[in-house]
Amino acid sequence: MPIGDSIPLVGIRWDDVLFVVLSAALLGSALLVVTLRDIIRCGLALTASFASLAGIYVLLGNPLIAATQVLVYIGAISVLILFAVMLTQTKNAPVRLAFQTQAWFAALAAVVIAVVIAATVLATTWPSGGRRIWTVTADVAHLLFHEYVLPFEVVSVLLTAAVVGGVFLARREVKRPEEDRS
Repeated sequence: MPIGDSIPLVGIRWDDVLFVVLSAALLGSALLVVTLRDIIRCGLALTASFASLAGIYVLLGNPLIAATQVLVYIGAISVLILFAVMLTQTKNAPVRLAFQTQAWFAALAAVVIAVVIAATVLATTWPSGGRRIWTVTADVAHLLFHEYVLPFEVVSVLLTAAVVGGVFLARREVKRPEEDRS
């Protein structure tokens, strides 16, 4: 039995409900990124916000951008940030971040920017009857893996070299007791 385009008793479309859920998850995880004290949890909240944004891209009808979001931002950037934080923190360093002194000014600036954006959205005359545009992912994949394969591989080697360099820089030499005497 097919589900249908809308929720049976309420009449709300399923994609509208998914958009609201993903938007709430995106805003909630973005708020956690800037308010949590533990930097590892901040990185995990950043990964959750990237995943929510990828889901919104899928709802907008662009699976290629969603896949890029998952591969590049979740698969590379978030993991790189988490590894860099875990590798560079010393054992005696504070695990929790100190609160910034600009928190109240930042909150005020965020409220002002939200009011300006809301006023702009409400004052704009929006065209009615938008339609979804579906992209052809095969054409982009053909370009990426046939004509632009060399730059694609160069970037992957560069990112690998950056990770290896970060591990090398984060490695600390352990002094032996006999070296301290000489």
